[in-house]
Amino acid sequence: MTQLINDQGFVADDFTATYAPFDATGGADADATALDVPSDAQPEAIPVDGSVSMIRVAFPSSADGRGFTIARQLRLRGYTGRLRAHGHVIADQYAMARRSGFDEVEIPNDLAARQPQDQWLARANWQEHNYQARLRG
Repeated sequence: MTQLINDQGFVADDFTATYAPFDATGGADADATALDVPSDAQPEAIPVDGSVSMIRVAFPSSADGRGFTIARQLRLRGYTGRLRAHGHVIADQYAMARRSGFDEVEIPNDLAARQPQDQWLARANWQEHNYQARLRG
């Protein structure tokens, strides 16, 4: 089982569609409305044409930040659908996940037990402590 997290804390998952696997070489089911994207996928190969309503990007390890790059590139390419980080994302990375373009984070229940909701909510003010905005003045 998994736990879904957004700016309100731990929430129930309301997404019911089935994810289609997206392979690293750019292949996916043409009728897919939700994609499961591995961390080694090339962002330019992922469709952003509006036919996909959800993209879930894998985080195999909390030390693997490739998913943040994928999210940022998808948003820069115009993807406006739901974007979910999936896997080993820790509470300290929540602000970075939101700033890079993710709408929510899905983590395993054992990780949620070690990092309860209050730790995630402490980073839910991700728009306030923006280092780059402070540098720009």
